[in-house]
Amino acid sequence: RTSTELLRHDTTDDAGNAATSAVEYAVMDRAGRVQLPREMTRPLGMRERVRLESTPDHIGVWPDRGRDPEQPEPPASAAAEPTSAAGPATTVRSRERAPLPPGDTVVAATDITRTFGTGDSAVQALRGVTFTIAAGQFAVLYGRSGSGKTTLLNIVGGLDQPTSGALRVAGRDLAAASDRERTALRRDEVAFVFQSFGLIPMLSAAENIGIPLRVTATDRDAREERVRMMLNVVGLDSHAAHRPNELSGGQQQRVAIARALAGQPRLLIADEPTGQLDHETGQQIIRLLRTVVRSEGLTALVATHDPSLADLADVVIRLEDGRVAGDAVDTDP
Repeated sequence: RTSTELLRHDTTDDAGNAATSAVEYAVMDRAGRVQLPREMTRPLGMRERVRLESTPDHIGVWPDRGRDPEQPEPPASAAAEPTSAAGPATTVRSRERAPLPPGDTVVAATDITRTFGTGDSAVQALRGVTFTIAAGQFAVLYGRSGSGKTTLLNIVGGLDQPTSGALRVAGRDLAAASDRERTALRRDEVAFVFQSFGLIPMLSAAENIGIPLRVTATDRDAREERVRMMLNVVGLDSHAAHRPNELSGGQQQRVAIARALAGQPRLLIADEPTGQLDHETGQQIIRLLRTVVRSEGLTALVATHDPSLADLADVVIRLEDGRVAGDAVDTDP
């Protein structure tokens, strides 16, 4: 997919002089999003916000000068800045928090069940799953395809709710949580790494990593510093401006890990993060995950069906047909 395209055509004036003109078009998606060419926005200082003005036959786009006291106020026809009961939409913040003390429980699941469908067609994906994960642990959820790993991860991460059972994640009761409460958990406490990387193709590595910080309205200087730090942590300092299609599979997963950690979550959830990688690259990614989890003081729950990756875990939770096979095994000497 492309964000813009340049169309050229030849013209001839009244005097018979031929010339070639070029017009650049931006692609607008179904949600109305348009990516403006950087060559046009950079000279005008357009960065985080632009001013829009609607006319009968076009939409005008200007740099946002409203925050610069030396610049004139925008015309009255320009749309007003959105506000809410909580204050202006431009409120920014920077979040720094200490990791939980080692030994504190981050995930506590008790007799979790999940049933899809009803009656004779009902499928029991989880059948009374019980386990705990302490702060700072690198836990691996090991099991074959179809054992219920992804279902369990979705419930722990607040993407789904159990049919029955008790669940606490980062001190929050998720078993009966509302949609808004589970959204808050995903925003503030949990980060995800997916098998398919899940990067936005039109954004650079640095821009992808900065997404969680934009969601939490982190101020620009703190956001850019955190992005630089995470690029350094995953060893991609020199690839900040590269887009996903310019990176290898292993590099894309490193960007995904950096993006997940940028917002300083309490819990990192990874669903088969090495599924699209060769064995050697997969081992490197798991070692990187484990190293970053320790250095950042996080807790991780990683699903895999690769037994060799389970050897790198502090705790192994073996899932078979929706049940935990035996007790969770603590592998940390």
